[in-house]
Amino acid sequence: MKINFKRSIIGLSFLSGISFSLSAQINPSQITVPKGFTVKIIAKDLGSPRHMTVSKNGDIYANRKADKGFVLLKDTNNDGKIDETRVIGEEVGTGIVAHDRYLYYSSNTSIYRYELDKNYNFPKNQEPDKMVDGLIDKGRDNAKPFVLDDDDNIYVTVGSWNDPCREPESGAGMMPCPILDVAGGIWKFNGRILNQSFSNGTRYATGVKNAVAIDWNKETNSLFTVVHGRGQFHDFYPQYYTAKQSAELPAEAMYELKKGDNAGWPYIYYDQKQKKKILAPEYGGNGKKTGGEDAIDPLMAFPAHLGPNDLLFYTGNSFPKKYRNGAFIAFHGQSPELKKGYFVAFVPFKKGKPTGKWEIFADNFAGVNLANPSGPIQHRPCGLAIGLNGELYVSDDLNGTIFKIEYEK
Repeated sequence: MKINFKRSIIGLSFLSGISFSLSAQINPSQITVPKGFTVKIIAKDLGSPRHMTVSKNGDIYANRKADKGFVLLKDTNNDGKIDETRVIGEEVGTGIVAHDRYLYYSSNTSIYRYELDKNYNFPKNQEPDKMVDGLIDKGRDNAKPFVLDDDDNIYVTVGSWNDPCREPESGAGMMPCPILDVAGGIWKFNGRILNQSFSNGTRYATGVKNAVAIDWNKETNSLFTVVHGRGQFHDFYPQYYTAKQSAELPAEAMYELKKGDNAGWPYIYYDQKQKKKILAPEYGGNGKKTGGEDAIDPLMAFPAHLGPNDLLFYTGNSFPKKYRNGAFIAFHGQSPELKKGYFVAFVPFKKGKPTGKWEIFADNFAGVNLANPSGPIQHRPCGLAIGLNGELYVSDDLNGTIFKIEYEK
C-alpha cells in the first residue's frame, strides 16, 4: 500500500549543502549495527511515521506528523511480514502508546483513546474517546509525545515555540518567562478520566524546551527525557559566541524528571564542553557565567543539534545482556561537530542510571557521508518500539520507512 504525501522540510543554517530525499530508499544492509544484529525493512511509503507502539498481539501502530491518520501494520499469519496496512482517523500527530487494553494517541492539541478488543485487535466501528484537549499549538515544536505510568497517569510534553523566550523588540529575555505557564515542560493528566482540558492537568516538570524523546522507566518508576536544545547564539550575540561555538552548543541533554523538577530553560543551558550550566545571554550571560543553581543537572550530555526524537528503555529479552534496561535514542538531526547524525544511539544503564559512554548503535540511515555528502539524505530516524520477540523497530519520517533490527547471535 502506498500513501502519497506532500510536505516541506525546513533546512537549518548548519545543514548548508545537505539535501533531503523523499523517494530514495537505501538497502537495509547499508545500515551499520553491531555484530550479530540484522536490519530489515518491514514497511515503506508510509508518509511521515513518528512515534510507534506495539500492542500485546504484536500489531504495530505509528502516528504521523505530516499526514492524516495513524497507521496500523499487521502480520496476519505470523510469518514475520506485514501483510495488512490501514490508515485510521484524520488527525496528524506524534505520540502513540498501547497501554493494557487501550491505544492512546495524540494530535498537536489533544490526546485520544481507543479500547482494543479482548484479543488486542483494533476495534470495529468505534469512535475514539477524547482524553485531553486544549494543549497549546503555535505551529513550531508542537508535537505532543507522551507516556503512561503503571497508575495510568499521562505525562505529555508541551514544547516551546520560542527558543530563548526573548522580547521581540528589545531582545531581552522575558522575566519571568510567560511561556512556562503553558509550554516548555511536562504536564500530568489522569489517564482514566475523559474530556479533560489543559486546566485539569498539573505541571509535572518545567524548564525543558522541547522534550520529544520521552519514556517511562519501569525499573526506576520514573520519567526520563532527552531534550532538544536551543540555538542562535552567534546570530544574536556574536560578541560572546563564534559561529563554530553556536553550531556546537548547547548540549542535547538527558534528564530524569521528578515532580516539581526544573531543568532551567530558558534561563540557562548546559554546555557539554565546560560541563556546566551556563546563564543564557538573554538573561545576562556571556558564554561563561554559570547559573541555574535551582535547576537539576543532566544525567548525560550529547552533541548539539542531533535532534533527539525518541527515547526507549529496552525491556526485551532477545538482545545481549548489555542492552537490558539501557536506553535507545533516535537522533533525527546531525551534529556539525561530529559530522555525523541520523542514527540510533545506545546508553548503558545500571541500577537506573547511565553508566559509561553512549555509543552509536545503528548508523548510516542518511545513506551518505555527512562530512562530504555526495547526495541527499535518505532516512531520518524518529520513533522506536520493541516487538513481542524483543526486536527493535525504527521509524523514518522522511521516507516513510520502518526498519526492524534483530539479534541473531
